[in-house]
Amino acid sequence: MILAAGRGERMRPLTDHTPKPLLPVGGKALIVWHIERLRAAGFTELVINHAHLGHRLEEALGDGSAFGVRIAWSPEATAFETAGGIRHALPLLGDEPFVVINGDVFCDADFAALRAAAESLRAEAALAHLLLVDNPEHHPEGDFRLATGGRVSANGAPRLTFSGLGAYHPALFASLPDNTPAKLAPLLRDAMAAGKVFGQHHTGRWIDVGTPERLAELDCQLASAG
Repeated sequence: MILAAGRGERMRPLTDHTPKPLLPVGGKALIVWHIERLRAAGFTELVINHAHLGHRLEEALGDGSAFGVRIAWSPEATAFETAGGIRHALPLLGDEPFVVINGDVFCDADFAALRAAAESLRAEAALAHLLLVDNPEHHPEGDFRLATGGRVSANGAPRLTFSGLGAYHPALFASLPDNTPAKLAPLLRDAMAAGKVFGQHHTGRWIDVGTPERLAELDCQLASAG
């Protein structure tokens, strides 16, 4: 699942007429980078949610056939936030663990490894597997601690930042009502307290493309890389 329902307030005025995942960077829409990398890792069934200017996303990406995937759309009348959006899409996602990616990050993570992590959740009796990254300048305090053995904790130090990429068991969202906004962090903290969240440290490229300045910087980097 690619999360694409956010309003993109910090990215205004660029997002007044274009949903943030469709903003161009390196010659293609930000969300297209995700789709192409997911396809290369063997993902062919995608779910994308949307709210703000959602019709623009559907017009641009269609059913996904142009990218070698099949896209199922999960529209939201108003954005349900991360956990609420995933809960609303559960009928499309099915009963097996799945991978979720924030539509407004740029990352060179190994999506095939994340897929393997999703497949291992049942065997580990776990509810989530998170990709954590070094703390960026705009979020120096981090989010969670990655302990020995790969378990993730809400407490302790040193802390890393949650990348917005993770694998989840549908049971993590079972208690949420549908059509209702809900944040992901409280669910994760409860699961961490029960020892049911694992993770890994990604040391490659990761950028939270949350402002016009970061978008322009990434665009220059990709242009320079050819």
